[in-house]
Amino acid sequence: MAKYNDLDPKKWKEYTDINTDSLWIIDKRDNSGAHTGDYHGNFVPQIPHQLFSRYTKKGDWILDPFMGSGTSLIEAQRMGRNSIGIELQQTVACEARERIETERRDDCAVKVVSGDSRTIDMDKIMNDIGIKKLQFVIMHPPYWDIIKFSESKNDLSNMESLDEFLGAFGEVIDNSTKRLEKNRYCACVIGDKYSNSQVIPLGFYCMNKFIEKGFLLKAILVKNFGETKGKSNQQGIWRYRAITNDFYIFKHEYIFVFKKVK
Repeated sequence: MAKYNDLDPKKWKEYTDINTDSLWIIDKRDNSGAHTGDYHGNFVPQIPHQLFSRYTKKGDWILDPFMGSGTSLIEAQRMGRNSIGIELQQTVACEARERIETERRDDCAVKVVSGDSRTIDMDKIMNDIGIKKLQFVIMHPPYWDIIKFSESKNDLSNMESLDEFLGAFGEVIDNSTKRLEKNRYCACVIGDKYSNSQVIPLGFYCMNKFIEKGFLLKAILVKNFGETKGKSNQQGIWRYRAITNDFYIFKHEYIFVFKKVK
């Protein structure tokens, strides 16, 4: 049995629900229980479910430094994993905490903190909980300025330039992974951006940030997505624009998986 998950190699044929291919086709978002698609920019719960199944065990500690509505923490709780979520906006953090509590389990811990993931004192948070190491970090950062999440100057969606965004994102990587156990994993869910008649490969820029910091790239997964709130009921319009112009409509997000080897 691998040390980083609960899967039994002898039962590999039984794990028909676990993705092992690099293309993830997810037709419908899981909106069961506390999961909700109301928050602008949250991701589908199936993503953390798949990642936690492959890279964590029951009782492990998971950190989400871009918690948002709490999707990853809800899923971690359902799967018997302990979790910490950090959210810049206090009102969003409070709403997430209330949502998470509706599925509270006695056999796992959940910690929700409001603060800036670049500078928040992770040592204090973990010392207060009584743990020394994390076993997984999952990140779903803003796709730069595609969606403005707040008016805060510390919000990555308010960074004025790509370099400023990537610099801030690098600070989040440093602060959130410094207590990640060696040889354990982290993942980043990110998409690209189209601006000034060209594609800005935001996903690969973020991927390179991890590589620059010594992480080993283990997987590049591509997940499909359909309608977004910004393009809701406008599929025909966007198809017309694509055909009459020189671009393709984004239908993908990346899920990068990294291993901490230093």
